[in-house]
Amino acid sequence: MTNYNFSKNGFSVCKRPINALVSRQPSDNRFCYLIAGTHGDEPESVYVLEQLMHWFKDHKISFPMVIIPALNPDGFADGTRVNSNGVDLNRNLPASNWTRQQRDEKYSPGQHPASEPENQFLISLFEQYPPGFILSFHSWKPMLNSNGSCEEILQLLHQENAYPIVRDDIEGHPTPGSLGSYASEKLGIPVLTYECPVMNEKQTLHSIWQESENALVKLMQSGLIEKLL
Repeated sequence: MTNYNFSKNGFSVCKRPINALVSRQPSDNRFCYLIAGTHGDEPESVYVLEQLMHWFKDHKISFPMVIIPALNPDGFADGTRVNSNGVDLNRNLPASNWTRQQRDEKYSPGQHPASEPENQFLISLFEQYPPGFILSFHSWKPMLNSNGSCEEILQLLHQENAYPIVRDDIEGHPTPGSLGSYASEKLGIPVLTYECPVMNEKQTLHSIWQESENALVKLMQSGLIEKLL
């Protein structure tokens, strides 16, 4: 069974708590981060991570983790992509490609890099619990989008759920100031953005989890994450 040291020391713009669950192991050097709810209108990402956390309750994981079930609790409560300042948290991180320019209002990058308290908390966690690999859950088009090298993980997941593999920037969809850009460049670690499908008349939250369950469970048991920590 996976045990956590529970932390509740991050807060959103509206002072909602941002919960971070930390599992510690002796002599930990680097951590695997599991993050969901960066965009508040992507409940699929939150649900999939919640279900994976339920699986953790009955299974021991040998590597240290930091789990953030909902990085953007204001957006999640309001059903909005952006936080309560109207900022897209995945365009607000201090990567070298951060820019004030935006393609659309929903991609607002903020006044300056890391201007938002949610990302300030995330960066403080990175400093306290250095990441070696980040698995970031989103929902859009089913795909496995990687920044940095994690080829074995990509292939394992692809073999299980057949999600397309997209490396680095998605053609026609630039993501300046994103977590993938920031962590791969500034921290020198791979980030895998796991894009779940979006709910529709045929897809429920439960069915989305079902098509991801085998892939994610096999990854947790594979030993591949430990190689990056």
